[in-house]
Amino acid sequence: MKLLAFDTSTELMSVAVQRSVSGVCQTWQHSGEGGAKTSTQLIPVIQDLMLQAGLQFDELDAIAFGRGPGSFTGLRTACSVAQGLAFGAEIKVLPIDTLLALAEEARFQFEPLQEHYEVTALLDARMNEMYLAHYAFHGGQWTQSGDYDLIRPEDLQGDAQRRLAGNVFGNYAARLPAAMTQRFHAMPTATAMLRLAPLLLAGGAALEPAQALPLYLRDKVAQTTLERAAQKGVL
Repeated sequence: MKLLAFDTSTELMSVAVQRSVSGVCQTWQHSGEGGAKTSTQLIPVIQDLMLQAGLQFDELDAIAFGRGPGSFTGLRTACSVAQGLAFGAEIKVLPIDTLLALAEEARFQFEPLQEHYEVTALLDARMNEMYLAHYAFHGGQWTQSGDYDLIRPEDLQGDAQRRLAGNVFGNYAARLPAAMTQRFHAMPTATAMLRLAPLLLAGGAALEPAQALPLYLRDKVAQTTLERAAQKGVL
């Protein structure tokens, strides 16, 4: 399949393009600083990778993007770029949950040969909270157990054998349950999204460009000065 994928939900900007060349699937990818730079750098990076792959946008089967949860600014950027490119090329978009992409990246990095893999995906939500989702991989497919959640690190529940994967272990390591020692640093990446895309597309997950919308788990994006001061007093 000819696919473009990108995720800007975190401090990492991840972009990848995939196509077959002489029957061999090839991938061109970029990983770099995101955050405030995403809005100015995402489109030039996409254009460069598309040029390297020798693809025009209207040749793509779909544009996959990380829909969230994650950074408000990053998600808005991803959605607007996916919409604009897909409208112009008259192709569909494929929203992919960032926590699912994180889970797939952790599996691929650390235990790619496991036929059954369970993991709790965790993303730093700032404001002393984490985004959370539980996933299981079996028979080549992922299933989600329960809904998404937004919790404080010390409120994480589970047995000592549960795998944790994400970007929270630097900021919140001491506040996570000490018994949960299986911790793997992983991020949602565009290459993980490319691996997820074929089954999602086969399942009818592609949407019209106007439906490229972000997944938000909260409306509040920042604490007040008083809230930050109070928070420091209890940590």
